[in-house]
Amino acid sequence: MNKRIAVYPGTFDPITNGHTDLVHRAVLLFEQVIVAVAENPLKTTTFPIEERVGLAEDVLVGVDNVMVCSFDTLLVDFVQKHDARVILRGLRAVSDFEYEFQLAGMNRRLAPAVETLFLTPAEQYSYISSSLVKEIAGLGGDVSEFVHKKVGAALNRRMR
Repeated sequence: MNKRIAVYPGTFDPITNGHTDLVHRAVLLFEQVIVAVAENPLKTTTFPIEERVGLAEDVLVGVDNVMVCSFDTLLVDFVQKHDARVILRGLRAVSDFEYEFQLAGMNRRLAPAVETLFLTPAEQYSYISSSLVKEIAGLGGDVSEFVHKKVGAALNRRMR
């Protein structure tokens, strides 16, 4: 496994400025960052997987050494398939920690050679979540300071 490849997984429904902030900082730490868009049949998403991948690609265009792709397997299997060694996870608040810690422990049990690295977003993004952005957009609010303009336009189309 390559220590210089990291996987940043999520549903990215939608991808927010907090997510992109984390990617911009992660590319300074790793030679390649794979933004892994999860297809989870147990979750109801606003956007289909192809659109979530496309929006992530649009938002991250020009960011060196980033690859965006989807996956529908165990995360550790995806990580190992891509010869990565690190899973990146974002922590916005203390309330995220317990769930993320549990995931990290389970992933370590399933794949002991894979490490989880927690990153926190810049302070101005620490309160942003995809679910809050969707709620604001669904009620006709302005989400332009929380998401890229292409994501905002897609949300407006979808929420009408």
